[in-house]
Amino acid sequence: MSIPDLNERKQTLLMALVNRHIRDGLPVGSKAIAESGALQVSSATIRNIMAELEGMGVLTSPHTSAGRVPTELGYRLYVDALLKTSAWDADSKPLKQDLHELLQPNQSPQELFNRASHALAELTHMAGVVAIPKREVTTLRQVEFLPLSEGRVLVVLVVNRAEVQNRIIHLERDYAEHELREAANYINHHYAGCRLSDIRTHMLQALRTERVHMSQLLQTSINVAEKALVQDDAETGDYVVSGETNLLGMAESDNMAQMRELFQAFSRKYDILHLLERSVKADGVQIFIGREAGIQVFEDYSLVSSPYTTDDGAVGVLAVVGPTRMNYEKVIPTVDLTAKLLSAVLGKL
Repeated sequence: MSIPDLNERKQTLLMALVNRHIRDGLPVGSKAIAESGALQVSSATIRNIMAELEGMGVLTSPHTSAGRVPTELGYRLYVDALLKTSAWDADSKPLKQDLHELLQPNQSPQELFNRASHALAELTHMAGVVAIPKREVTTLRQVEFLPLSEGRVLVVLVVNRAEVQNRIIHLERDYAEHELREAANYINHHYAGCRLSDIRTHMLQALRTERVHMSQLLQTSINVAEKALVQDDAETGDYVVSGETNLLGMAESDNMAQMRELFQAFSRKYDILHLLERSVKADGVQIFIGREAGIQVFEDYSLVSSPYTTDDGAVGVLAVVGPTRMNYEKVIPTVDLTAKLLSAVLGKL
C-alpha cells in the first residue's frame, strides 16, 4: 500500500473526519467538518479537500450518501499520526491506576495472562487477547510420584530453573509407593537436565533394546513416564481471549456472517497466533488494519498489539481486536501500558 504524503490541511481534515466517524458510525459530510471548527475554511473548500482525499484513496463515499468514511488507507494515515504524536501520554494516569489494580505480582503467570486479557476487554469494550509464551525447551530438574487412588498418581515436576508443575495421571494399575519412589529416583538419576520430550524418547528406546532383560524398575519407570513427562501445552503456543461478546454489540447487520467467521478464527487459534507472532519482535505498538492482517476474516477488523517482555527479552504479545472503526486513541495507550505493566510484573516473579 502506497502511503500518500498529506499536507497539514488534508491531515487536519482527515483527523477530524475519522474522529467523527468513530464517534457516530455514520458517513461524515462537509457541513459536519465545518461545524467542528477543525478547519477555518468554507464548506466549499472542505468539499474540495474531501474530493481530493477520495481521489487519493483515503476516503470513500458509501452507497449514495453525500458523506465520506475512511478507507483502510485513511485509517492507516490516522493511526500513524497518532503514533507519531503520542497524544495519550498526558491522560495515562487513570489508566495506569486501573491496570495496577488488576495486575499484581502475587499472581501466577497464568493468572496474570487471564487478568491482562480481561483488563484489555473491560477497558476497551472489545476483545482482549494475550499470547502465552512458548517455551522452546522444558528441562527436567526433578520429579516425584505420589500414589492416590484408583490408578491415579500425582506427578510433581520441577522444570527449567525452578518452575513447579503438578499433574494427575491415570495408570492401568495401582502402583505401590515404593515402586513410584524407585521409578522417580531412576528418572532423576539418569535424566535430570534433559528435555522432557527427549526423556520419553530415550526410555522408549531402552524399552526396545532391553525388552528381554528389562528390569521391573525400568518397566515401571517407562509406564509412568509415558504419561507423566508429556510436552506442556505452552510449548506449542496458545492464547487466552476475553470479551469476544463485546464485538457482537458493535457488529453491523450486514456483516454478521463475517463476525461468525471471526469467532471461528478465535476457536481455531492458528490464524490469530500466526498474526500475533508477527508482532513479537515489533518495537512497541503494532497495528493491523483490515486486509493488512493477511487474514480474510479481518477485512472489517483491526488488531492493535504490543509485545511484553521478561529478562529473556520479548516472550509474548497482547492485543485488542475490534472493528476498524475502533477508538484507536483509547485502544493504543491501553495496549501499550498493559504490555509495559505486564512486563514489569512478570519481571518480579
